Amino acid sequence: MTPKIFDISLPISSALAGWPGDAPFRLAWSCTKAAGAAVNVGQVSMSIHTGTHADAPFHFADDGPTIDRMPLDSFIGPARLIDVSGRPVISPDDIEPYDLSSTPRVLLRSNAWTAHERFPNSIPTMSPGLPQWLYDRGVVLIGLDVPSVDAIDSKDLPIHHALGRCGIAIIESLDLANVPVGVYELIALPLKLLGGDGAPVRAILRSL
Repeated sequence: MTPKIFDISLPISSALAGWPGDAPFRLAWSCTKAAGAAVNVGQVSMSIHTGTHADAPFHFADDGPTIDRMPLDSFIGPARLIDVSGRPVISPDDIEPYDLSSTPRVLLRSNAWTAHERFPNSIPTMSPGLPQWLYDRGVVLIGLDVPSVDAIDSKDLPIHHALGRCGIAIIESLDLANVPVGVYELIALPLKLLGGDGAPVRAILRSL
């Protein structure tokens, strides 16, 4: 049977809400065929944290590695999608029923941000002990369908720091709404932005 591919990346356009105060997405044209050029050439400006993206530890720690120095094997391989809808705080109890021994990448679907043209006022958060709990079970990547692993108004970013200490890669703003829960192969490579505090990713899940 041919594997099924699920595109779990948010479409990037000016309609997609970004972090308040951050650089908005803009697509302009350096030249166009309609104006007599040989080709259409676009130019893009936006925040690194627009849409589906990976956070590098340098995003929240000056001594953390930048995105070009992060190991790519965290972003490719078996992953488990778990539905945690309706939970304001995601704790080990919500993930305990699932065997993570062969799926060291965990994607959490909260369904808490579905109107992507409006930035959310609040989102579910992870409990303080969850990063260490995931690390103890061999998890190397966590992905969520909201813009941050911390509360929207957080200034000290405790979950970012806890995940960073555990060496767990972070992907935020995934589109998981139409994917059945289960086990997949994740492919979500960040762009190689030298010195970047993160990078956009084109994330897909492939059925096994």
